[in-house]
Amino acid sequence: MVERAVPDPEFEALLRHIQESRGLDFRGYKRTSLRRRIALRMEAVGAEDFAAYRTCLEAQPSEYEELLNTVLINVTSFFRDEDAWNVIRDEVIPEILKNAEDDRAIRVWSVGCASGEEPYSIAMLLAEAMGMADFCRRVKIYATDLDEEALKVARVATYSPREVESVPGHLLEKYFERTSNHYVFERELRKCVIFGRHNVVHDAPISRIDLLTCRNLLIYLEAETQSIVLPRLHYALNPDGFLFLGKAETQLARSSLFRPVDMKHRIFAKVPQEWRRPLNGSFTANRPTRLDMPLPDVHLLEAVIDEVGTALLVIDDSGAVALANLPARNLLGVGEADLGRPFQDLPISYRPIELRGPIDEAFRGRRGLRLEDQEYRLNQTEVMRLTIDVRPLQRADGSVHAILLAFHDHTGIHGLRRELEAAQENLEQSIEELQSANEELETTNEELQSTNEELETTNEELQSTNEELETLNEEARSSNEEMESVNEELRIQAEQAAGYRLHLESVLRSMNAGIVVLDPRHFIQSWNRWSENSWGLRAEEVLGTSFDRLDIGLPVQQLRDSMIAVQSGSEEQTERQLEGLDRRGRRIICRIRITGLMDETGANHGLVLVFQDITDERNSEDYTRYLGRVLGGAANQIYFLDPKNLRFLLVNDSAQKKLGFNAHQLSRMALPDLLPDISADDLHAILAPLLGGELPELPLQTAMRFGEGGSLPVDLRLQYFSEETPPILVAMVYDRSERELSAALE
Repeated sequence: MVERAVPDPEFEALLRHIQESRGLDFRGYKRTSLRRRIALRMEAVGAEDFAAYRTCLEAQPSEYEELLNTVLINVTSFFRDEDAWNVIRDEVIPEILKNAEDDRAIRVWSVGCASGEEPYSIAMLLAEAMGMADFCRRVKIYATDLDEEALKVARVATYSPREVESVPGHLLEKYFERTSNHYVFERELRKCVIFGRHNVVHDAPISRIDLLTCRNLLIYLEAETQSIVLPRLHYALNPDGFLFLGKAETQLARSSLFRPVDMKHRIFAKVPQEWRRPLNGSFTANRPTRLDMPLPDVHLLEAVIDEVGTALLVIDDSGAVALANLPARNLLGVGEADLGRPFQDLPISYRPIELRGPIDEAFRGRRGLRLEDQEYRLNQTEVMRLTIDVRPLQRADGSVHAILLAFHDHTGIHGLRRELEAAQENLEQSIEELQSANEELETTNEELQSTNEELETTNEELQSTNEELETLNEEARSSNEEMESVNEELRIQAEQAAGYRLHLESVLRSMNAGIVVLDPRHFIQSWNRWSENSWGLRAEEVLGTSFDRLDIGLPVQQLRDSMIAVQSGSEEQTERQLEGLDRRGRRIICRIRITGLMDETGANHGLVLVFQDITDERNSEDYTRYLGRVLGGAANQIYFLDPKNLRFLLVNDSAQKKLGFNAHQLSRMALPDLLPDISADDLHAILAPLLGGELPELPLQTAMRFGEGGSLPVDLRLQYFSEETPPILVAMVYDRSERELSAALE
């Protein structure tokens, strides 16, 4: 006998909880496969036992979807097992169309449709056979599954290029619309496919079906559950309907509900069943007419009865033993002395079985009874198996006047039956084991196929990711090179900026003027060394302070209006002169030039103030004006010359009158232009010792041209003042003609 596994209370409680909370009844599924799949989810969530996993389901409702996806292996594809689908196309569909006369509707039911590939495969074959218009008018395809997530995918009917690889090219082009990365099933055909959630074990079946596909579902169900599902599938089909199973499902090989159409590809036709109630009442047999026959010899009858191999006892209507043949006497221990004794007093009345009750029932009911397979122990070691017939012996009027007990020795038959049953059990066990092994192999194959597809998908994703990473690596390398180049440029620019800054600081330090840079709020941003030396404040003391409040011995508050004018743009720059005291208390005069601090767009970001000490310049100008007045009134001709080109810089009034040229005319002329006897080169050569500092004064006698075109003899006295800024050459001219005339007069 096949031993059944003892149910696990925790496992059964988990299944009941799943059914009660979500309506998912897995109790009909094979326990070994179901436990293995639930164990996968338990391992994934870290549950140690079924009770812990139940707690996990209560805490995380989303785990139900993961469990459902694991238990229900949604491994499917278009036209899976191509040879079987060819039989459906070439034999089954033409037969369905032939039987569906008078434009009768054609109904198809796809049980366990998963993500929709199977019902859409049927739709394409029917549309090819009927034409699109006739298909849309007559066909209804019902596609059901327990997995709601899979049904959502099926309703969308959008598949990847990999998922439609098994669709023949002409069907793919005709019934699918190509999008950017997917294929979408034809809209009009999709309207004829109705998806819904359905449990084939518990829910009422859909009826009047012409083609029912239930592929690779039965292999996951227990034999008891299969015995429930198969009649439902039988009921769902039309009398001439077809059932299409998976290639691993052999449950219908010995079924009386279906006959094989193509056993190799698991295609079956419905065998109509008629259920009739048994008719009540008894049948009356025609008895032959009694003939007058001579009575047989009693001894002859006894000899015949003794030769019968079956032990016979006759009990009369008084309950006494009336007859016991030889086999009965030998087998049952009934002797001549027991004839006429009450049967109930004999051991045989209760051994091997209580016979008094059946004998009374036969008397009352006037019908025979059979007590099969009764154990009769001859001794402690020898046991017989008897079948006892209790038959009433009736008179001509139908009354019972005796009971015949026939003890048939079926020990050998019983042994053979036991051996046959054992062999049958062994055979059934072997068949079940083979079927279970086949189903397990099929399940494992499904899982391996699913795993292989997942691994291929993962591999493709990894390859894609690797390519993306390589691209990113190239981009990163390129970006790194660009960054290095940018960094190098920035480093060079930083070095240049540092050099510019040092150069600017050096320039600012070396400038003989104060440079002060202010921000838009007049806070000091730069303060050079001249400013430090002049006002006695270091840069770190004034940076960030308000220039308007600065106390440096100069009334800087008087510059505020000018600074605001430049800052507002009303003036491009202004210049002011202020008197004040430097850090030593010396009175100074400062010229302050105020300009805006502009960027490349022309926006004003502050002010630049340039301070210049013009005290000496002012004194020099005053002195020069005084000297000019003195020289201008002198009687001698005095010329101030540029030592480099000997051009006239300043000429007194006496010289202008004598020469006949005004100051403007003389500013365009040089001394050689008025000395006709000496060329410019010769004059430079003559002046070289003086300009070189070898002579303090150089006297020179020559002639000088006048504005009227004539010339006069003159004495030139030239002096070079090299220490002046700038150096200057002074020429004093004396008219020798006047001196000679005076001498002659004397």
